[in-house]
Amino acid sequence: MPKGTALDKQGRLKDRPAMTDTTLLLSITIVVFFLLYLFAVFALGGSFAKPQNFLNILNNNAALIVLSCGMSVVMITGGIDISVGAVTCLVCMTCAVNLEQQGGNMATVILIGLGIGLAFGVVQGFLVAHLGIQPFIVSLAGMFFAKGMTTIVSKEPVRVTNEGFLAVKDTRITVPGLGSPNKLGQYIPAYVEVGVIIALLVVVLLFCMLRWTKLGRSFYAVGGNNQSANMLGINVRRTKFLAHVLCSVLAGLGGILYFLHVGSGDVANGAGDEMNAIASSIIGGTLLTGGVGNVLGTFFGVLSLNTIKRIVSSLGFDEAWWSNITVAAMLCLFLVVQSVVLLRKNTSKQ
Repeated sequence: MPKGTALDKQGRLKDRPAMTDTTLLLSITIVVFFLLYLFAVFALGGSFAKPQNFLNILNNNAALIVLSCGMSVVMITGGIDISVGAVTCLVCMTCAVNLEQQGGNMATVILIGLGIGLAFGVVQGFLVAHLGIQPFIVSLAGMFFAKGMTTIVSKEPVRVTNEGFLAVKDTRITVPGLGSPNKLGQYIPAYVEVGVIIALLVVVLLFCMLRWTKLGRSFYAVGGNNQSANMLGINVRRTKFLAHVLCSVLAGLGGILYFLHVGSGDVANGAGDEMNAIASSIIGGTLLTGGVGNVLGTFFGVLSLNTIKRIVSSLGFDEAWWSNITVAAMLCLFLVVQSVVLLRKNTSKQ
């Protein structure tokens, strides 16, 4: 059995260095987020000091949280999926057309979103796990296919007027004790959208799955070392297949949440979300080489990514390239941190 890999008394994978690395990177991500937000509150003030500003980050990025968590699962196994943004777009457009032109309802929206995600996951997972094709190439083909299918469904934007859908979209869940007075002195309660609750549930469920289930430990084992995972009796192909299926299903769910937020279908929906999901996962402490990562860190990665964008905008740099430059700097910083952790990990195994 390779160095650094062992079994516990129940015959399960035990990799203490990997768990230590995951905890370390998670701690760094959380600290960075709180430092960024405290800087924004005390240095910039204004809306940053209001709880609703923080909740708006969640409202605007519920779909991205779900997409990023799915991306983290695949990256933990050593893979990647760049089709999630296009799948989100396809789900939005298909659901919009279904509601407006085919008499659909929220039940059909859920079935369509999850069905599209499952179909992409099964096909891409099979190509990666059983045919051995590189995940980047497979998901690149999936991205182009999803974009093409979106334009086939509809080239023009489709705005939804379905009353049942709008009732769910406009639902606001009040957060007690976090409201604030407006300019007229009236107390405005803080709120979150339905998508935020679903996104938080996904984070909790995935965190528990990765930490305490056999499948979750298998994801880490496969990402850490395929040969070691085989020697431990783990079905590597099946594990990679399930990782891609889970990622795509979450992309379908993310598409539903994105649709609930914007209320329309458009070929530009979800544009660049695959890159944002990868960036959030990296900032959240998921190693590109696999074997280390945590969806809780990914959650804070999404918050950090969008907080830095808001800070840059609040400083007066409204042009898009300033946000891109800042995000690039953050990615470089976290990649350096990951390289140091990876070097430490490899040294401990020698």
